[in-house]
Amino acid sequence: MDELGHAVEQPGAEAYDGIVGEFGSQILRLDRSIDRHKLALEVFDKPERLEKLNALVHPAVRAKAAALEAEFFAQSPNGIAVTEAAILVETGSFRDFDRLILAVCGQEQQVERAMARDGLSRDEVLNRLARQMPLEQKMKYANYVIDTSGTKEHTREQAKAVYEKLRSLTQKVQTTQGPKP
Repeated sequence: MDELGHAVEQPGAEAYDGIVGEFGSQILRLDRSIDRHKLALEVFDKPERLEKLNALVHPAVRAKAAALEAEFFAQSPNGIAVTEAAILVETGSFRDFDRLILAVCGQEQQVERAMARDGLSRDEVLNRLARQMPLEQKMKYANYVIDTSGTKEHTREQAKAVYEKLRSLTQKVQTTQGPKP
């Protein structure tokens, strides 16, 4: 979903004009693309501004995701589509999916991984995590939990087990209802 979020924020894309109109040209780079770091500074300490940004971005992202899912199921009617997103529970979007898989690890690992992945400072990561629902609460919504705090092999084993469970569910649906339309 993050990749789709980036896509809808590009010049000429679905959310671009609304974002620039709401947050001003000071969030733009010289090439007129949105500087996501500058945009983050505009919203992450201001919940009402973050809500406005989400209202501009999330509908476009959901529409793109729905189109991709429809295309996938047209080609693979009995397939398993997986959507990766950080805030499905917080936004209530988890209700749009048949199952919720939650990947978890300790907070220090979350911080280290986000710093390495996104080039953020420790304080920036902690600030973002503070605005998310704690993992313990998110786990109440999850159908499956994968603990990613161990080795990659252990994570892969857990992911494979979840895949096997999901595959068995799709096979039960095929047996009782036939292929998806």
